[in-house]
Amino acid sequence: MINTQDQESLLKLIADYLEEDITCVAIGGTAMMFHGYKNTTKDIDLVFKNKNDRNVFIKAIEKLGYSQKSISIVYKKDKLKLENKPLIYSRGEERFDLFVKDVFGFEVEFEEIIQRHDFIGKKELIIFTIQKEYLILLKSVTSREKDYEDIETIVKIDKNIDWNFIVDEAINKKKSNPWILIDLEKNMQRLKKITFIKKEFFDRIYKAEELTK
Repeated sequence: MINTQDQESLLKLIADYLEEDITCVAIGGTAMMFHGYKNTTKDIDLVFKNKNDRNVFIKAIEKLGYSQKSISIVYKKDKLKLENKPLIYSRGEERFDLFVKDVFGFEVEFEEIIQRHDFIGKKELIIFTIQKEYLILLKSVTSREKDYEDIETIVKIDKNIDWNFIVDEAINKKKSNPWILIDLEKNMQRLKKITFIKKEFFDRIYKAEELTK
């Protein structure tokens, strides 16, 4: 596991091994740590603007002893059918999940960032984090049990969740991510045990799902 201090030190170290300045977006445990929702993570999920930036990052972490692993050990089979899959790199129990542009069809909007974190070494590693609603959506898309647990953590800590925005975005992303409404609805049903979610949000999901069949 990597704690907050470890993460800061690791990212600064990676900046020392970069050959170019690069920018990416944190979407997983790292984003949750930046938001203050948790203080440890096993995997660092990052989204890059293009493959070149991801390759620059990979060269840096390979110098630190990380090596590529099979995606099948992390994600369900339905995610493996997509063309734009993440690359997985690990060292011991630490892991990077490295995406380009989108997360299993869910395009990450770099302009929707709310925080900026600069790690300066030989070059500069700039990591943005997205708002909590996008974080919930992206964790619904990945469909790992660990990601549901993270969503639950967010909802328990932060009572001010904009479900209207979340449902709107899920409907907008339906074309490029066919299962997003199904995954989101499943998580929302589970979340009803710990938080109140209006029936109207479920009704909108069911209507949108029916219209796209």
